[in-house]
Parts: sequence; C-alpha cells; structure tokens
Amino acid sequence: MSEKTGLQVSFVTITEDHLGQRIDNFLITHLKGVPKSAVYRILRKGEVRVNKKRIKPVYKLQLDDIVRIPPIKVAEREEFVPKNLDVVTKLEDAILFEDKYLMVINKPSGMAVHGGSGLSYGLIEALRVLRPEERSLELVHRLDRDTSGCLLIAKRRSVLTSLHEQLREKTMEKNYWALVDGQWDSKDKNVTDGLLKNTLQSGERIVRVNNTEGKPSHTRFKVLERFDECSLVQASPVTGRTHQIRVHTQCRGHAIACDDKYGNQAFDAAMRNIGLSRLFLHAHDLSFYHPKNETTMRVEAPLDKALVNCIKTLRAAKS
Repeated sequence: MSEKTGLQVSFVTITEDHLGQRIDNFLITHLKGVPKSAVYRILRKGEVRVNKKRIKPVYKLQLDDIVRIPPIKVAEREEFVPKNLDVVTKLEDAILFEDKYLMVINKPSGMAVHGGSGLSYGLIEALRVLRPEERSLELVHRLDRDTSGCLLIAKRRSVLTSLHEQLREKTMEKNYWALVDGQWDSKDKNVTDGLLKNTLQSGERIVRVNNTEGKPSHTRFKVLERFDECSLVQASPVTGRTHQIRVHTQCRGHAIACDDKYGNQAFDAAMRNIGLSRLFLHAHDLSFYHPKNETTMRVEAPLDKALVNCIKTLRAAKS
C-alpha cells in the first residue's frame, strides 16, 4: 500500500494486501483512533472517494484503486500508550518469533490483549507503539487477561484472513498447560459439554455448562504429570469459546489453580501457600501454516518464573 499525504487530503493506492476488503473496514483499520461513527459519516457524505467516485460502505477494494481520504483528526497513539511505560518496553523481550508478516508473543499474565472495560490499553495497543511503522497489526485470536503464553499477531490483512481461516477450519493447533485440582482421569481425553455465556449486571462475563442452549465446545486433554493433590494437564481446544478450558476443567471437578472465576477456594489457598499467585493456565505452544512462507510453524512459549517455581515445589513435595 502506498500513500501520499497532502495538507487537506490523503490518497492511498490499494495493493494485494487489501484486495477484496470492504472500504469501511479498511478505513476503520487505517484511521486508528478515529471513531467508527466518524468513518461512516465521511463515507455517507461522499468525502471518501475511490477512483474519484462515491462509493458505499460495502464496496470491496480492487487492486490499484486510489482511495481519497479527507482530513480527519486521528488520536495520537503515543498519548494512548506512553512509550516509556515499563510493561510496554518489556514486550520486546517477550517476542518469540517475528517476520514482516506476523509475530508470536509470549503474553504475560495479567495483561489484557486489548483496551476497554476500564483499561486504557492492552497488549495490541502497546505493540502498535513498539511498531509504529506497522499500520495493520491485528490480533489473530485472544487470550484471557490472566492467561499467559503464545499469542499470534498478524501484520498484513491477507495474513490475518488466512490465519482466521485456519482457526475456522480447525487446522491451527493450540496446546495449553494447566495445573488442576485432584487427579485427572487419563481416560477422560475429550470434554464436549456445551457452553453458554452470561453477562452479569456488573458487566462480568460468566460461562456455564449448558448442553441444551450452550454452544458446542470441544477440548482434548492429556495428563503431563501427577502430583500428590493435583495434576499438570495439556488442554487442546478444538473450538474457541470464551473461558472454554477453565469451564471444561471445572465441570469435571478439576478447577485450574488460582482461577478467581471458576476455581476451588481450598485448592487455591493451598497453591498460594506454596507461592503461586496467578492463574496456572499457559498457552504453551502454537502450530500453524505460515501463509507466505508456506511452511508449518511451531512456536513454544517458556513458562514464567511463577509457574516454573510452582512445578519445582510440587515435584519436591511428591511422596
């Protein structure tokens, strides 16, 4: 995508990366910091032109289209996420893989993937500050705020589209490590309980098992290691429902350690006594087909110190 900017308007020439994208979605991504209502207003007024012609919001961009964008105030990203924020700069060290098409980062526990719900910024906003030259950084999938591990970021719309297709076709493999209460039955390899999402009056999201009204859900489980009172399991979600692994372990009577929504208080207290103060759920590895290099990639995220120390303590206490 090439761009020429004047004092009044800017002109963007569409390349293959935005071929077939709707003009409204293109503008929402291109004009970071501009409210969606403002984007649709300039479209409705005909201030946005493609090849000098008025277009509707559903128009799909073609190769070499020239898009005229009127002057519109864009919020400064640097004001949104200060560059000197320690947690932002630490993300540089958390990058597990990066090329010009995508990035895999080891998301720290406690950091939301995006801003909202009272949060001024999230991981994706922080990355946009670290990589100001990248205009199209987008989350391929999400992780809960307290979950750590592999998070995939696309740098091109065409890459994002391809990776989303892999998620829909269930060809992307994601393996999580979770420390759960009690002894997981090795024969319990597939949990397929339906999940129903509810939003409380406070705005908090809670997911419950509901095999009548809930969405079909599937998680594969494998025991990695057993301890006296708990088990380290690998959870591989086939579907991608909200809080899926956390609820699928809970409904089997094996809540994840230090889960403030679905946990077992007695188990959590025991884990805190040995020094664990965060949710023990970690996106350990991720396998996907690189849409540009045409190779299958596997990226692994190391456990942080809190999880490593917890496992060491549990091993030492084995009877």
